[in-house]
Amino acid sequence: MVSGGRFDFYKRQNHILLCVILGSPKGLLTTRERRLSMKKASMTLDKAYTISLIDPRIYGSFIEHLGRAVYGGIYEPDHPTSDELGFRQDVLEMVRRIGVPVVRYPGGNFVSGFNWEDSVGPRDKRPKRLDLAWSTTETNEVGLHEFYEWCRKANSSVMYSVNLGTRGPDEARQVVEYCNHPGGTYYSDMRRQNGREKPFDIKLWCLGNEMDGPWQMGHKTAWEYGRVANEAGKMMKLIDPSIELVACGSASSDMPTFGDWELQVLDECYDTVDYLSLHRYYGNPTNDTPGFLARSMDLNDFIRTVVSICDAVKGKKHSKKTINLSFDEWNVWYHSNQQDQEVWKQDKWGRALPLLEDIYNFEDALLAGSILITFLQNADRVKIACLAQLVNVIAPIMTRNGGGCWAQTIFYPYMHASVYGRGTSLRGVVETPDYACQDYDHVPYIDAAATQDDQGGVTVFAVNRSMEDDFAFSIDLRSFGPMRLAEHFLLLHVDVMAVNTEDDPMQVAPTAGPGGTVDGGKAQVTLPALSWNVLRFVPVTD
Repeated sequence: MVSGGRFDFYKRQNHILLCVILGSPKGLLTTRERRLSMKKASMTLDKAYTISLIDPRIYGSFIEHLGRAVYGGIYEPDHPTSDELGFRQDVLEMVRRIGVPVVRYPGGNFVSGFNWEDSVGPRDKRPKRLDLAWSTTETNEVGLHEFYEWCRKANSSVMYSVNLGTRGPDEARQVVEYCNHPGGTYYSDMRRQNGREKPFDIKLWCLGNEMDGPWQMGHKTAWEYGRVANEAGKMMKLIDPSIELVACGSASSDMPTFGDWELQVLDECYDTVDYLSLHRYYGNPTNDTPGFLARSMDLNDFIRTVVSICDAVKGKKHSKKTINLSFDEWNVWYHSNQQDQEVWKQDKWGRALPLLEDIYNFEDALLAGSILITFLQNADRVKIACLAQLVNVIAPIMTRNGGGCWAQTIFYPYMHASVYGRGTSLRGVVETPDYACQDYDHVPYIDAAATQDDQGGVTVFAVNRSMEDDFAFSIDLRSFGPMRLAEHFLLLHVDVMAVNTEDDPMQVAPTAGPGGTVDGGKAQVTLPALSWNVLRFVPVTD
């Protein structure tokens, strides 16, 4: 027993941390004394040192005709909240809270067997098709027109994927004509007859999906895909030169084709496309929290490798054009794998089966935050990113058919980054202790990025990866003039496995953080152990 002391117990994942706070002649430790005893980290910012303007599309998302993303997710005509078009307004409200600028549609693996014309025209005449990607039946009840209207209601825009698996350049140019040509031609007049007089004017187009994957319908070699993508892209841009095109990179950095695929594909279509896609998912099947939270370092390596490949092809071709990156699939994905096998055993070829319905925990939210930080740290080359997906399917938003709608844990870092991470990404210098895990020897305890908005405000996003230690975090803001800490949002929980449910939707939710001080241009804040932090500084006005 420690005389004159106090015992605090804090539950952690599989153990109890015993903290002994010694008394002093004047009682418990003061705030200053506690800060002096903490581990320390710092971030130095200067308004002259920037990475890039942030393309808002890095906060995009993805809705595929998969599981309950569409039917039961965004669309449920019999739901009490649904509008005249059958769209759930409770879902729309949550999407608007995030501020999603662009949504990739209609796939994913689904698109490689999709006939775009199945999704237009009178609903009662649209065909039902077997979807070989997900062993379900697609009714085409929601199609191109309906999804465009949903995006309008969500204050978002469409990132449309064309089928380069079972179809090719001809069908790709047809759908561009249907969507973007004013009228007076076969496909543009078909759109007008189907109820849309003005063009959809879709600006961002994906040239297929994961074409190096053997699971993909119409799987191709790098040379085959590069040639098809180039020819399709040329025809699409002849119809509408204002569009931007995303070529398929490898389905994952774990693919045996990774690297060589990117080189060969870009060698064929470099002059035609504008972006190269990256896809990456992470899991923690071994319950190794420190190693799991370090996966954003793998992501950073992945991004830098692909950037180097793009620039190598640029050099080879003596081109003045720079290919940037579209990280159009990213998330945590592993919780639902076994569940999906059971669903297919019970109801193969069913409609809107409950597939890929990962239930996210608190540690998933921390990694999602670090992924978003990594995108901001690479904002000069990562211009588009789509969280896969938006509703029900590996998603920040969950629904129950006929029932409620709630935010999963990953919703909050995604929302915070989208709302507050606009403007310019700043090149901050972070000094922090590090730790070792299975895959990396030097993992920074503090992972951080900063942005400056158009009003001169500075936002710092920070994840404390430490399982045990709070950090005293200092931020040098002297170059920005007098600043004050306006808000500190904190996502924190004693249990890394904690989840949100329909009955307990606020189990893991942001709270007001401990805040801090700003003195002489330097901020002093506390970052609690295992936490996501958003620190918003605003100029001091007289």
